[in-house]
Amino acid sequence: MARDEQGREDAFPRAPSREEWARMSQEERARVVEALPGEVTWDEMAMPEGDLHSQAKMGALQALKGYFSRQRRRVYLGTELPVYYPGERRFAPDLVAVLDAESHPRQKWVVSHEGKGLDWVMEVHVGGDRKKDAEFNVQRYARLGIPEYFIYDRARQRLEAYRLPSPEAREYVPIAATQGRYTSEVLGLELQVQEGRLRFWAGHAMLLEYEEFIDQMETLVAGLQRRVDEEARQLEEAERRLADEARLREELERRLAESQAELERLRRR
Repeated sequence: MARDEQGREDAFPRAPSREEWARMSQEERARVVEALPGEVTWDEMAMPEGDLHSQAKMGALQALKGYFSRQRRRVYLGTELPVYYPGERRFAPDLVAVLDAESHPRQKWVVSHEGKGLDWVMEVHVGGDRKKDAEFNVQRYARLGIPEYFIYDRARQRLEAYRLPSPEAREYVPIAATQGRYTSEVLGLELQVQEGRLRFWAGHAMLLEYEEFIDQMETLVAGLQRRVDEEARQLEEAERRLADEARLREELERRLAESQAELERLRRR
């Protein structure tokens, strides 16, 4: 690496190494965590990639949040969150998941402070140089011990997926697709690019994004409203028939009473 580029690398904030962290008191650790920036600079980030990038990222976040919420599982999900591994240059993946972690909002993820690293990472690629996602990050995330790494190339509409073969491994092996789906052992889900969108599957059930879920609920509510309206119409019709029958019964009873009265008069003659 050239000297000027090494200088740029050293200029970016880093979390303390494991050794430095171990020597700190609780008060010192708290001060360090508080001092680490909760944002990254433009020099560290890829150029903005517009709606195609943000929609894919947020759609995946919505689908996963809805799923794990319904499962009542403690899973932290974040987007473009600054992540600090011990002694490493910070980075901010498009989407991260950490199992068995509280889901409260965060400005950053400091591994030493949280007590664990990331379990799952996804990067969304739309345009430009693919080397950062497809080469550099494949090496970096494996070296950091992140169990699974997925790349959603929206421009080409395809997925790439990697997994560490063991907790001790520091080199990824590709995840092969089965009938177009890639299995995430970390999430317990399958991923697939289908009709131009990234989809998550829990068995035979496709996870919906918020707008899709709302549309489905509106369709369900509309169907229920139609049933309520139809049942109300049927009830109204039944009540009308009962009213007609009551009037008919009253008329028959009146005529019967008149007939009995006439018969009584005839008997008295």
